[in-house]
Amino acid sequence: MGNFSNLKNDLPSGLVVFLVALPLCLGIALASGAPLFSGIIAGIVGGVIVGVLSGSHTSVSGPAAGLIAIVVPAIKDLGSYEVFLVAIVLAGVFQLIFGLVKAGIVSLYIPSSVIKGMLAAIGILLILKQTPHLLGVDKDAFGEEEYVQSDGNTTFSYLLESIEKVHWGGLLAGLLAFAILILWSRAAIQRNNVLKQIPGALLAVIAATLINMLYKAFFPELIISGPHLVQLPTFNDFEGFKKLFTFPDFSALGNGHVYLIAITIAIVASLESLLSLEAADKLDTLNRKSPQNRELLAQGAGNIFSGLIGGLPITAVIVRSSANISAGAKTKTSAVIHGVLLLVAALLLSPILNQIPLSALAAILILIGYKLAKTSLFVSQYKLGWDQFIPFVVTVLAILFSDLLIGISIGLAVGIFFIIKTNISKLYIIVKGKYKIIYISSQEPNQIQPKIKIKFSEHVSFLNKARLFARLKALPANSIVIIDGSQSVSIDHDVLEMIHNFKEQAKEIGITLYLQDIPDLGIQTDLH
Repeated sequence: MGNFSNLKNDLPSGLVVFLVALPLCLGIALASGAPLFSGIIAGIVGGVIVGVLSGSHTSVSGPAAGLIAIVVPAIKDLGSYEVFLVAIVLAGVFQLIFGLVKAGIVSLYIPSSVIKGMLAAIGILLILKQTPHLLGVDKDAFGEEEYVQSDGNTTFSYLLESIEKVHWGGLLAGLLAFAILILWSRAAIQRNNVLKQIPGALLAVIAATLINMLYKAFFPELIISGPHLVQLPTFNDFEGFKKLFTFPDFSALGNGHVYLIAITIAIVASLESLLSLEAADKLDTLNRKSPQNRELLAQGAGNIFSGLIGGLPITAVIVRSSANISAGAKTKTSAVIHGVLLLVAALLLSPILNQIPLSALAAILILIGYKLAKTSLFVSQYKLGWDQFIPFVVTVLAILFSDLLIGISIGLAVGIFFIIKTNISKLYIIVKGKYKIIYISSQEPNQIQPKIKIKFSEHVSFLNKARLFARLKALPANSIVIIDGSQSVSIDHDVLEMIHNFKEQAKEIGITLYLQDIPDLGIQTDLH
């Protein structure tokens, strides 16, 4: 668990993530053709179980829209949700194996331009997909990511259709929530010691709920109702609560198709989790690095537990993670708090929470989307050169017009193309390992600090990132380290980013680091 001294940051952050996660959990369950409560179960497990076990400070896990395309046909093919739960449990077992064999290193082979493109695309998607909710129109799953939606519409066709069918009550509630969020981000509010302790998102949700009550009293034509409100399952007694859970049918363990679906879920969920983890680390204002293999172990345990009590498959989810970071979270305590709040809501608060308009929650997500896809991000990527900018833009467009995993695959392919093109055009000599480790004996017999030089060869690409990460992690504490780029013709931006992040971390473990002919971030990395 995180440090409780950060509770003043983590508690309001957990509340914000809870408000965002609640309709996402329900919407994803609805779109998956699963019991509605299965989404809530997955959210609780993702918050509490994965939150406690994960080594990430800011990532938040739960049911993911990216898995809907796997879940829907899987339930149909296996014949029942109970059999599908067996596949989720097995997927968790496979993820535990991935973690034990240290498969998490695969995320270090994803270029930062692709990760940043994913973040920008998700930001744009949030704006496009949540605008119909802001307009009080959308009845689809809250958080549907694909370009072609389940009802046959595309992102843009449905957006245009929603503008023509705007519900003025929902729009006014959403705009009120949006105005409060903007106001609460102003410096004047944040300088006030009392006001800054009140979460702006909570005020926005309360205001939108109250205005709907005013509609009921004075403007019945503007009332927000039905699918445009949060829809949490309700029950009257403990017996009714127990009926919300579904349990796996382990007699299906002899069905080979169950294992095929399980390994598919395990691979896709692991990739999405690792990518979300990498993206969350890039958003973390404290520049902390999360352990990938521990994340796979945490996700595996989460999916085993979720499957055993009727929940959907779980991944780390960048929408919830970015909401968490944006709200000021400092430690994993915020993720656990969001899971606990989902549990409390399921047990006690359904009638109250079912009064919240989705347009208010859409306002929160749209503002998060804007922060993820700011113009400044596009400008900074452009200044880094075409080899960074083109994979970035291609990733953004590919995700917008397909889905998350397809878009990342296309962006990765383009990024690799530029690496190969650079190697061919500059006729680099490829040295095995790309760099050499040279130990230099001390000139002063009484000096006890080991002195280590890491000397790069002519070209260092993002493909070297994983080995360099392992080498830096293995450096002894209280040593003198020189990273020498004097013989390099080109050093990839991803490697530079890792070196400069390590420069900050080195101080904490007593390493004295010297950079020799290593460029700063944000400048031309072609050294020829």
